[in-house]
Amino acid sequence: MISGGIVRDSIYLLVCYLGLHKIKTAILVVSITLIVYLPVGLSVLVNQSATRLTQRALESPLLVGKRGSPLSLVLSSLYFETESPDPLLYSEVTRISESGLALPIPLDIRFRARRHPVVGTTLDYFDFRGLHLARGRSLAILGECVLGAQVAETLSLSPGDELISTPDNVFNLGGSYPLKMKVVGVLASSHTPDDRVIFVDLKTSWVIDGLGHGHQDLTKEEGEEFVLKRNGDSVTANAAVLQYTEIDPENLESFHFHGDQETYPVTGILAIPKDEKSGVLLRGRYQGSEEVCQIVRPYEVMEDLLATVFTVRGFVTLALVLVGASTLLTALMVFLLSLRLRKGEIATLEKIGGERRRVWFLILGEMGAVLVMSVILATLLTLVTERFGETAIRAFLLQ
Repeated sequence: MISGGIVRDSIYLLVCYLGLHKIKTAILVVSITLIVYLPVGLSVLVNQSATRLTQRALESPLLVGKRGSPLSLVLSSLYFETESPDPLLYSEVTRISESGLALPIPLDIRFRARRHPVVGTTLDYFDFRGLHLARGRSLAILGECVLGAQVAETLSLSPGDELISTPDNVFNLGGSYPLKMKVVGVLASSHTPDDRVIFVDLKTSWVIDGLGHGHQDLTKEEGEEFVLKRNGDSVTANAAVLQYTEIDPENLESFHFHGDQETYPVTGILAIPKDEKSGVLLRGRYQGSEEVCQIVRPYEVMEDLLATVFTVRGFVTLALVLVGASTLLTALMVFLLSLRLRKGEIATLEKIGGERRRVWFLILGEMGAVLVMSVILATLLTLVTERFGETAIRAFLLQ
């Protein structure tokens, strides 16, 4: 049995040895720490990411869009990622509403303003997502917008400022004009993708699309230069008539829409069924082969995506384990080589009266100290990942 004095003396020698070989000790500790931490830390981050992604999908019961990729529809409509899918007709909103099975919340996510998505929707969306204003007021008239918390911070905008939409094609002179929107409110941070988008009324989105516009009042004297001819109450304008790109109280009444609103585009519809039975019945109405639209459950779509992610994680974890095993073998080789180099030191210790068990206690203590320090550091890194991993993921997703 090793006495307390032997242990105390051996620990003293061990500390002196590790202090003398700081670089070698530090390299071994860092290497083994990463071996232990990387698989565990990766698992923590993936699980937190999965929870965050599925939570928003779980809160969105049903989603209707043009037939195509369900994943593209979900990523565009829920997370505002990827290009928006092909639009469907607004008549689908009416169809869901008239069915009485669900509350339809239309979404039009085809435009951007200074690289941020512009989301055309209704006030029901704010209630459904539980979004609250931090400053200003909600949408009231055409041409107004409400900013997500991150958009307001990034662009340094507040209620009363203005924001211009980005045209689809700056070289298309015959296309729709950019719209100067008035910022009327800023949402409180929800730590969701809603923080990084610009919300407008659905009709404002259609104005950006060029489906609604206003003109100068040609019946007034200041509009005379744009008149091509007059015939009683009928006025024919020339090509110089300006389509307004800014909506204000003076020209609001001149804005109008052409054609049937039922044919106007939306990119997706959030359908909130009254109950589980209503949801099943509504899904059944979109199962016909002649249907041009699809209805999906976002949670199921994200589960399929995450199944792929977890499969990839398994391969990555296996690769990390193999790399870790090779690193541990390398560390063991370093210890063995160190023993060979320390033969003279060990022989000297034995000659001056050092017991063999004390010598081996010193050698094994060095290995144990490195392992203990590595495990402690890996544990601390894992705890930091659990504590701040979600914040890091949030910052990454909202970039």
